[in-house]
Amino acid sequence: MLVLALESSCDETAAALTDGPLVLAEAVRSQVDLHRRYGGVVPEIASRAHLEAVDILASEVLEASGRRLADLGGIAVTQGPGLVGALLVGMSFAKGLALATGLPATGVNHVKAHALAPFLAEAGDAPPPAPEFPLAALVASGGHTSLFLMEDFLTFRTLGRTLDDAAGEAFDKSAKLMGLGYPGGAVIERLAAQGDPGAFRISRPMLRDGLDFSFSGLKTRVADLYREHGLEREPDSGRGLCDLAASFQAAAVDVMAAKLEAALKSTGARGAVLAGGVAANGALRGAAAALCRRLGVPLYAARPAWCADNASMIGYLGSLQLAKGENPLTPFSEAKTRWSAECPA
Repeated sequence: MLVLALESSCDETAAALTDGPLVLAEAVRSQVDLHRRYGGVVPEIASRAHLEAVDILASEVLEASGRRLADLGGIAVTQGPGLVGALLVGMSFAKGLALATGLPATGVNHVKAHALAPFLAEAGDAPPPAPEFPLAALVASGGHTSLFLMEDFLTFRTLGRTLDDAAGEAFDKSAKLMGLGYPGGAVIERLAAQGDPGAFRISRPMLRDGLDFSFSGLKTRVADLYREHGLEREPDSGRGLCDLAASFQAAAVDVMAAKLEAALKSTGARGAVLAGGVAANGALRGAAAALCRRLGVPLYAARPAWCADNASMIGYLGSLQLAKGENPLTPFSEAKTRWSAECPA
């Protein structure tokens, strides 16, 4: 089924044309430059930027794929979780298009869709092997960090979640506290590659305490170490900053890998999924790969380009929902700023 998919949950506008897991065309417009001066996402600015871009990107993917609206089988759009104004832009566009064309439309859970990103393929690629369920899925991003048991691509059970900051939020805020700017995840990773992860003592919060996460203490520790060691006087790539970045990253990765291992062992899952923006981090990918080799289970990790927010994952999950008539989008459907992956609607 050809699906036009739209994503506007936070600060990236995206559109894609998908046929099941096959991505025929996709386009993303980032808002990083708009929000950098504020040190984080400003919801009103994000909403206005989505409004300017959504119809342009939808037209771009149709043109790039050589398809027309008449060729489509349905529309998929992010319904939540996310920023309410940003979500409403994408949903309003999808609702209007569905009414104008008579196409069926479905609202998609953004976090749930991330877990399907490892199973996407581009035209000409061999499709990823079909997984053997159940799978333990770690979805780690700037807004969400959760562990799920995936019984199939549509059925999720929450095993654990962050009790405070998301992992990506901890990366970005720690980078900001270190004077490294926004967004900070990629900067932390780059500096960490040059640093000593054992240089600073940083505890691993809740390492052996259930499957929930807590990352707020990590950024507090980073702030304390930054101040105590006078790192504000160092250049951006100074040795002390590199060591602090490496020590912080090691602590965060150790926690996420330990929780994923505990989830695999406690559920008997037959494989692991790694997805979300933080899944692009090389240290986390390496730790997850080593863990899965040791346990003898496959790891399904999203390509770095599909770790970030994208519409292709929305299209794939949307196509599965459309085939089963799940969560139809109607003129009365509302944005869901909070939305459990366990709830189909």
